Amino acid sequence: MKIAVLGTGTAGRTIAGKLSELGHDVAVGTRDPRATLGRTEPDAMGNPPYAAWQAEHPAARLAPFAGAAASGDLIVNATGGDGSLDALTQAGEENLSGKVLLDISNPLDFSQGFPPSLFVKDTDSLAERIQRAFPAVRVVKSLNTMTAAVMVDPGRVGGGDHSVFVSGNDPDAKTTVVDLLTSMGHRDVIDLGDLSTARGAEMYLPIWLRLMAALGTPFFNIKVVR
Repeated sequence: MKIAVLGTGTAGRTIAGKLSELGHDVAVGTRDPRATLGRTEPDAMGNPPYAAWQAEHPAARLAPFAGAAASGDLIVNATGGDGSLDALTQAGEENLSGKVLLDISNPLDFSQGFPPSLFVKDTDSLAERIQRAFPAVRVVKSLNTMTAAVMVDPGRVGGGDHSVFVSGNDPDAKTTVVDLLTSMGHRDVIDLGDLSTARGAEMYLPIWLRLMAALGTPFFNIKVVR
């Protein structure tokens, strides 16, 4: 499958690397490819410069948001939540229309420091805002409830015996995403329902952040026992 991953941070790199490893044709979208490749210092999260990652993943090509989106049959939004709408606007509605958009971002607000709050919650979600802004896109929310390394390698936590959620209005789009999740090793995929259920998945993040602090590691996930 041709997949565009928008975002060059930890989540974007991790997802793009795994999808490329699985044999997908992957384009990574960024605002300014020349600037992205020209950075020589670690990013704010301590990741090495993108050029170093690119050298290790030569099959995943870098492109502007619009070029990456145009080339993909499926789009992964791995941008920071506060920049997602802007990045998707740069990607271009004409390049997104009719495609499945897997949204793994979170509406984190760091304006008051750490831990962050959410800039949308309760009666709305970032996923729904994306859907309203781009009504011809088939948005599916998933993978936002775990750290990037667990997204692509669920087996590193509890042998993979944990849960991942999907929310979306389009059944066929959700099937496409579930197939992708299964290919990455996820075994317990729970369909929460329409896209409004993404509110609950996004509001899990404050608990996730506090669990990370309490456990001293991001390598954990939740399991729905039934």
